Order: sequence, then C-alpha cells, then structure tokens
Amino acid sequence: MDKRNKRGYFGDFGGRFVPETLMPALEELERAYKEIKTNAGFWEEFHALGRYYIGRPTPLYHARRLSEHSGGAQILLKREDLCHTGAHKINNALGQGLLARNMGKRRVVAETGAGQHGVATAAACALLDLECVVFMGSVDIERQSPNVQRMKLMGAEVRSVEAGSATLKEAISEALRDWVTHVDHTYYLLGSVVGPHPYPTLVRDFQAVIGREAREQLMSTYGRLPDRIVACVGGGSNAMGIFYPFLDDPVSLIGVEAAGKGLGADTHSATLVKGRPGVLHGTRSYLLQDAHGQIDPTHSIAPGLDYPGVGPEHSFLRDTGRVKYVAVDDAGALEGFQLLSRLEGILPALEPSHAIFHALFVAHDLPKEGLVLVNLSGRGDKDIHTVADYLSKKI
Repeated sequence: MDKRNKRGYFGDFGGRFVPETLMPALEELERAYKEIKTNAGFWEEFHALGRYYIGRPTPLYHARRLSEHSGGAQILLKREDLCHTGAHKINNALGQGLLARNMGKRRVVAETGAGQHGVATAAACALLDLECVVFMGSVDIERQSPNVQRMKLMGAEVRSVEAGSATLKEAISEALRDWVTHVDHTYYLLGSVVGPHPYPTLVRDFQAVIGREAREQLMSTYGRLPDRIVACVGGGSNAMGIFYPFLDDPVSLIGVEAAGKGLGADTHSATLVKGRPGVLHGTRSYLLQDAHGQIDPTHSIAPGLDYPGVGPEHSFLRDTGRVKYVAVDDAGALEGFQLLSRLEGILPALEPSHAIFHALFVAHDLPKEGLVLVNLSGRGDKDIHTVADYLSKKI
C-alpha cells in the first residue's frame, strides 16, 4: 500500500518544502539511498550489525498478567525496549549512519526530544567513527538528563536549544539550520518519518525491520496474524516500522497520540486527532496550528510525543482510513506505565505507555483467543524521575 509518487508524496502529503540551498543535498541523498536499496553488501552489513550490535531479532513477549487484567484478548509486546541503547531509534540511526559513511559525510547532526534518538545517533557515530552533534531543547535536556550524559559519554556534542518551547520542534529547526550551513560535509540524521523527501521513506524502510520480524514471530508461534496492532505516534517512526509490513493485511492498525492534559488548546500533542494539513520542517502533513497557520504550543508528559507535526505517510493513512488514530492523556500514560511495571516487571518508556494503556481497552473488546500486538518502542529508565515526581505530587 505504498502510494508514494515520484515527488515523494503520499496522496496529498509529503514533498520537499525547503530552501533552494538544501535541494542539491536532498537530491544527493535520494540518489545515494536508491543506490544502496539494491546493494546487497549494504544490507548484509546492516542486518549483521542489527544482530550482533543492536540485538535483533527482539523478542515477541506474551504479557499474560496484563492480558488477564484486560479481561479480553492476549496482549503481545514487540520488545524494542531491549534494543541496544534502549529503543527502536537505533535501527534508523545505524542505517543512516552507514548511509552517511557511504556518502563520504564524516560529520553528522541530529535532533532529539526524549533523548533516545540522540543516544542512538551518538552510538552509531561512535561505532562508525563519525563526528556527532545533537540538538536538544533545553526543556528536554532538563527532563532527560540521563540521556544527555549518555550522549556525551559516547563522544557527541549536545547543543541546547533555547528558542520557542525549547522542545523537539525547535531542535529539528536548529538541526536543519546547521545542515544548511555545513551541507557540503555534513549529514542530517533525521530521527523520525518526518521532514522532506526522501526522509519519511528511508526512515520507514530502516524501521520496517520491526514489523517484518513481528510477522515472522507471529506466524511461527501462533500460526496467524494479530487482530490489532497498537503503537504510539509522535513523529511516527516506531508506528510506521510496525504498521508498514501489515498495510495490505486484514489487520486493524491503531496509532495512539498524546492527549496531554486534555484536548483543549495548548495542552496536547494529538496532531492527527485534532490537527489540520499544513507545512512544517519541509513536508506537508497534519499539524497543530492556529487559524493563521502559526504552530500551536504542545504538551505531553512523554518528550518523544511532544511534537506539533507527524509523518506524511501517517497523514495519508489517516485520510484513507487504513489506520485509526486515537489520543491518550498523561494520566492514562502513567497508568499504563505503572500497570506494565507492576504486572510484568517491565518499565516502559512514557511514549509507548500511551499505547499500553489504550491496548487494554482494545483487548477488553476482543475474545480471549484474540491477539493484540503492541510495539513497546522503548524502556522507561529515562522517565523514572518524571514518573516519581508526578506520583509524589499525586500522593
């Protein structure tokens, strides 16, 4: 169901809305990616590092106690939290790092919100001997300080972004500005399925390993596909990674956005639920914006979901109805975090905690023999201080 045309659009969404100075770099990137797509040696190295460096394939775990708690179908977790560096982000970071090396780009810039993409990029650059600069909003630096230290320990330079809301949107903007300035020798390692063509496609392709593995594991263990697949959506890379290999199958796909403190103005990050089409960071997609097209402030307890845009392919899948998008608030995410921790001994990141919480309702509405697959896209080490602070205030 890949409806992308030659201009990099998914239906009405996607494209390249960038300064002319970036067009040659994007065209160079597109040519390079087309070349490696049929390069068997590149993919052999990518999959070998996936196995021996990342730890793939990640397990498909039957969350029995969580399933019992739902009172319905069996909940299965795709354990991307067990990847090296603690999240799915390393799949894309390593793939693009190899691509940058193949292109002769020795300097890499990246953005990060929750810090996991920054950590993954720092790890990939350390492995591949590339210079690494990561832009991160000052708000996220404060609430994700352990990840900042991890990046620095692996040799990355972390640059604080103070502008605007000082979160992911501003970090992406600063990374793009740096790329424009140093485009001749710098590679921009974008962390999600957003941005100008070809980024939404190449990031999805590197992350699709998640869904391909899950399909094989389901068929091997259960002899069939799941009834539902649930994943959180910020920019949307973990969701596209698990959704994409199932797009042509009779499987219901559900993306879970951040409702924050509620779906009123300035209190959420539910782009596909509450947004409308516009252009941000070089691509046309759904955005949170006011009547004049100015980007609205956003909020989520999960920094990786605190973004006013979303990938163009998600926008297309929303409009075609192939994927259903819902929103879970901060309180629901915290409940999902606590339930998985207490019932299964697994601390999820706050981002997939949104999906865990919604999956309970999805499973409840299915018979016991049903299967609900959740992409557990990251682990919660980075969020324990946020959760502890919230719980102490609640008490």
